[in-house]
This record gives sequence, structure tokens and C-alpha cells, in this order.
Amino acid sequence: MRYILLVLLTTICLSASAQWSPFKKKFVRPEAELLTTSSITRFAPYKVLSPKISPVSFDPSDYSLEAAENVVMKVAQHNMRFRVYHDASYNFTELAHLYVKESRYSEAIWFLLQSNNISRQENDDKHTIENLIDIATIKAKMGEIALAQQDLTEAHDLAYSKGLNEYLETIELAGQYITQNKLPKQKAALIYADGAQNNGKAE
Repeated sequence: MRYILLVLLTTICLSASAQWSPFKKKFVRPEAELLTTSSITRFAPYKVLSPKISPVSFDPSDYSLEAAENVVMKVAQHNMRFRVYHDASYNFTELAHLYVKESRYSEAIWFLLQSNNISRQENDDKHTIENLIDIATIKAKMGEIALAQQDLTEAHDLAYSKGLNEYLETIELAGQYITQNKLPKQKAALIYADGAQNNGKAE
């Protein structure tokens, strides 16, 4: 009798433990499985497109040009004071380029001439040629075509004599620019003077 009870208890325990076993496969309703599968298909992963950001360039303001001018001027004065003439020559050219952006052509030419005085003494032929091309271009903008062609001729002769053939094409392109802009443009001051004169006659 004792053995029979032991066998019955063992059977009951095994059946109960089988119901709570973690390895037993859980029953899932077919409609729930279908719903899960369709949801995954419906809500597929969405790829976020990264926007293309193109750079935006702004023209330098009068304040930024003036600030840059002050910085370069101080460096040029420092180099001239301590006789670092080679660097000062390039500082003068940089100043001239800033003045061109402000349409201050006469001052730009003056600094390019100062730069050329140093570059000739330093035998920096490349810099001299580049300055001559800049001077010719500025003079063309001012309507001084004949003087601009003289500067280009000097640049061409110097490049040819020193064997700097890489500058010959640049000089030729600058000459074409001057040829295409032969008609001098009136300066703002002259236009204003003509307008004032016409108004005086009208009165």
C-alpha cells in the first residue's frame, strides 16, 4: 500500500512539473501570429534621407575689409621696420588686392608700385611680373588702356628674358581682357559733375 501511494504521488508531480516546464512550446493563436507578421511587413524600416547642404558665400562687408586692411598694414609696417623687405613686398600686394575690392584703384596701384620697388631689388622676378599684370588690369578698369598695355609689355619682356614661360599665357589673357574693354568707363565723380552741369544749364 505504501508503494502504491508513492507511485501515485510521483506520477502527479511529474505531470504538474511538465505543465510548468520552460521548454514547453507555448500555444499561439494563428490570428495573432498573422497579425504580428503583417504588422512587421506593413511598418518596414524607413530610411531617413540626409539633406544636401550647399555652401553659401557672402561678399565681404566694408567692416571686414577695413579690419583686414588694418591687420595687413600693421604687418607690413612691422616688416619694413625690421627690414624684412621680402615679406613686406607681399604685404603691399595683399593691401592692393583689398583696395581693389573697395574700388580704391589709385591706392591699389600705389601699393603695387611700392611692392615692385622691393621685388626688383630682391630680384623676385615672379612677383614683379604678377604685380605688373595686376597694375595693368587695374588701369584697364580705370580706362587707361594705353598705360595698361605698356605694363603688360614690360611684364612680357621680363618673363621672356628670365625664361618664365608659364607667365606668358597669363599675360596674353590679360591683354585680351584689356582689348575687350577698350572703351573707358566714366568715373562716378565725372558723371556727377556732368549731371550737375546739365542741371545748371536747365535752370
